[in-house]
Amino acid sequence: MATAKAKAKTTAKKKLVIVESPSKAKTIGKFLGSGYKVVASVGHVRDLPKSRLGIVLPEEANAEEGKEAFDPQYINIRGKGDVIKELKKEAKKASRIYLATDPDREGEAISWHLAFLLGIDIHEPCRVVFNEITGKAVKEAIKNPRPIDLNLVDAQQARRVLDRLVGYQISPLLWEKISKGLSAGRVQSAALRIICDREKEIQAFVPEEYWTVTALFRKSKTFEGKLFEYKGKKTELHSREESDEVLENLKKGDFTVETVEEKERRRKPAPPFTTSSLQQDASNKLNFTTKKTMMVAQQLYEGLEIKGRGTVGLVSYIRTDSVRLSDEARAMAKEYIFRTMGEKYYGGTVYSNGKKEVQDAHEAIRPSNVEITPEEIKDQVTREQYNLYRLIWQRFVASQMSAAMVHGVKAVIANGDYRFKATGSKITFDGFLRVYSSSKDLEEDKLLPELEKGEKLDVESVDGEQNFTQPPSRYTEATLVKELEEKEIGRPSTYAPIVGTLSDRRYIKKEKKYLVPTDLGFTVTDMLSEYFKEIVDVDFTAQMERKLDDIEATGCSWKNVIVDYYDTLKEELERAHEEIDVTSREPELTGENCELCGRPLVLKHGRYGDFIACSGYPECKFTKTVVQETGVKCPQCGGDIIVRRSKRGKIFYGCSNYPECKQAYWNKPVNEKCPVCGSLLVEKKTKSSEYACSNTDCNYKK
Repeated sequence: MATAKAKAKTTAKKKLVIVESPSKAKTIGKFLGSGYKVVASVGHVRDLPKSRLGIVLPEEANAEEGKEAFDPQYINIRGKGDVIKELKKEAKKASRIYLATDPDREGEAISWHLAFLLGIDIHEPCRVVFNEITGKAVKEAIKNPRPIDLNLVDAQQARRVLDRLVGYQISPLLWEKISKGLSAGRVQSAALRIICDREKEIQAFVPEEYWTVTALFRKSKTFEGKLFEYKGKKTELHSREESDEVLENLKKGDFTVETVEEKERRRKPAPPFTTSSLQQDASNKLNFTTKKTMMVAQQLYEGLEIKGRGTVGLVSYIRTDSVRLSDEARAMAKEYIFRTMGEKYYGGTVYSNGKKEVQDAHEAIRPSNVEITPEEIKDQVTREQYNLYRLIWQRFVASQMSAAMVHGVKAVIANGDYRFKATGSKITFDGFLRVYSSSKDLEEDKLLPELEKGEKLDVESVDGEQNFTQPPSRYTEATLVKELEEKEIGRPSTYAPIVGTLSDRRYIKKEKKYLVPTDLGFTVTDMLSEYFKEIVDVDFTAQMERKLDDIEATGCSWKNVIVDYYDTLKEELERAHEEIDVTSREPELTGENCELCGRPLVLKHGRYGDFIACSGYPECKFTKTVVQETGVKCPQCGGDIIVRRSKRGKIFYGCSNYPECKQAYWNKPVNEKCPVCGSLLVEKKTKSSEYACSNTDCNYKK
C-alpha cells in the first residue's frame, strides 16, 4: 500500500513555472519545492525578424489576407528551437503553467509570446509577478496569479514597432549616404544630439576673465572671507587693474565684523534608488559604467548563495522609475533602525513619485531583507556585488532615517564700502549621515571661530586671483543618464545600452570618463537634424515617450500612436532619398599608394577605430593601422610610443618597434621621469594627483 502511494506521488504531474534566466530559475526552484518544475526561457523566444522590416506597412495592408497596417510579423528567434521544444515538452507534462517573467513591459511581452507558443489562454490567471525574489514574495505571487496584462503587452509592442520603423528605415539611408554599419534610433539619436549640442557649446565658448578677492582672517584659527559686495552691489572685477585698485583701497581701512547670523538647518536624506539614480551614484562613487551597474544589479536581484540563508535575491526589481516604498519595506527599515541606532535616528519619510501612475508600478530599488547587511555578505560575493549591494542597502536605510542637523554661521565683514562673506558649519546631529555620506558631507564640519558684531579682525593676507569662466562640462555616463531622465527620454531599461551603442557605431568616444562626439557623430546628427528633425528633437522624443506610457496607463490603441508618427517619417524619408547627394561622399584619400598593387590608399572606419586600406578592395586586401603618436620616446629602445588597441579594442600605449620591443603602458605616458626610480610618469588622475609612476613597484605620485 505504501509502495503504491509513493509511486503515485512520483508520477503526479508537477506545476510548471517559466522564468527568463537560469539563475533565477535555480533560486525560485529552491523556494517552491518538489511540486514545481522551474525552467527558463533564456530571454525572448519570439521577435521581429532581423533580416527584414517584419512590419506590415500601410501600403502592404490587405484585409482579405488578414494583414492590418503595422501588424508585427513575429518569428521564433533563431537558435531558440531547442529551448522552445523543451518548454513545450514540459508544458504537456504539467498540471498547470505559471508565467513568471520579469514584472515590466518586456517581461509581460515575453509571457504573452510564451502563452502563444504553449497554447495558454491569456485571459486565464497564468501570470505571476513579484518585486523581489524571496521565498515569501514568490509563494504569495503563486497564490495570486492574474491574466496577462494586454495594456503592458501593447505598450511593449508599440515601442518595438516604433523603434524598428526608425532603425530599419533610416539606418539603410545612413549606409547609403554616409558609411556602412551606421544606425539611427528613436532614443539613441536624441541622446547623440544632446552630446553633440553640448560639444558645439564648448567649441563656441569664449572664456571671460574675472578676478576674485579673498582675505585670510585670524582669530583663534584662520578662516577665509570672499569679497562679494561694493556699495551694496555685487562686485564684478574683470582685470588685474580693477583687482589691484580694490586691494589698495582695502589697505586704507580695517576689517570689522558687521553681522553674524547663526542658523540651524535640516539636511534631509535622499530617497531610495530608482534605476537612473542608482546608475548615477554607482558611476560617481564606484566608477561603474551603466552597463556594469545593471549587470551586477541583475545578479543581486536574481539571487546569490549566502551562508546560512541559502540562495536569496538580495535586492528588489532593478528597473523602476519609482521612489515609493511598500509599507512592509518601511516597517522593516523602522525595526532595524530602532534596534541598531535608536528611536532618534528614525525619520520614516514617505516618498511619492510625483509622476504618472505608469512609472510607479514598482517600488524603489531596495534590499529584500535589511537584516542581510553588506558586511554579512562581504566575503561570500564578488567585490563588485558587495560594493553595489552596500550602496543600495545604505541608501535605503538612510532614506528612512532622520534628517541631519547642521549649525551654520554666516558672517559679513566690512572694510569701508567693501563687504566680505565668511561661512562655516558644523554637524550637530549626524542623522542619516551615520549610514550614507560622502566626502562633500565632511565639508560641513568647518565652523567659524566665535565672532562678535563690531569686533576688528586681524588679517594675514588679502589677495586677488585671476579666473576665467569655464565652458559647460562634457557629459559623463552619469550626467547623460541624469539629462535623459530629466528630459523624459527613454526609460530605465534603455539607459544602459545607449552609450555602448553610440560607442560601437563610432559616434562618440570616451576621453577619460567624458563622452566626446566624433566627426562621424556630428555628420550623422547634422544629417538627421536636417532631414529627420523629430528623430533627434528632444522635446518630440519626450512627448512620444509619454504617448507610449499612455498605452499602458489607459489602454488606448497603440496603432494610432504609430500612425501619427509614421506619416511624418514616410514624408521625411522620401525627401531625404531625393535630396541627399550620394556622390558627395567620396572616399577620403591618404595621399599614399598601396604597397602591394599601387592603387590609392583610403581612410576607413572600423569597429575599433580608423584604419588605412587599399581602394582596390576586395581584389586587394592590404591594410595598415593609423598611427597616433604620443610624442613620447620609448625608454627601452628610443622608438615612438604610439596609441595601440588590444584584441578586445581597449586602448593602450606601446612601442612602434613592436614586436622587437614590447614596452607598453595602459595609461598614457608623458615626457617626464619619476624622480624616485627614473621610470616614465603616466597620466593617472586622482583627488590628490594627476600623474603616477609607471613602475608598479614605485608609489610615486605627482
